[in-house]
Amino acid sequence: MKKTASAHWQGGIKDGKGTISTQSGALKNAPYGFNTRFEGQPGTNPEELIGAAHAGCFSMALSKELGEAGMTAESIDTQAEVTLDKQDGGFAITAVHLTLKARIPGADRAAFEKAVAIAKNGCPVSKVLNAEITLEAVLDSSL
Repeated sequence: MKKTASAHWQGGIKDGKGTISTQSGALKNAPYGFNTRFEGQPGTNPEELIGAAHAGCFSMALSKELGEAGMTAESIDTQAEVTLDKQDGGFAITAVHLTLKARIPGADRAAFEKAVAIAKNGCPVSKVLNAEITLEAVLDSSL
């Protein structure tokens, strides 16, 4: 399976503007630039997109692992905080912190924690990132 995305850029690093699009059409000419990346202006940026990809990938991987453990989540909500640090004259993504809130009525905590660990290390986005990945998981197992 192969998926594609594209970026178009015009201008210099600080005054330039770009757009990002995805094969599926979920993003179509979404604006990005220096101001959306470093100054909080409306639009997207690469770190935000990596965070969305990681949160989505982990959530799906967790659903799979829970199913294999005989559990089905009522809800899985994952937030990914991506850290971009200046290093050696450039920038690098150095860390991703995942925050998980899962509602799984009647869940076994030990089986849940095992599924979370497998999903954190096994999702394809985790495997591609050269960054420290940390995770905070909250389980609501009340009936």
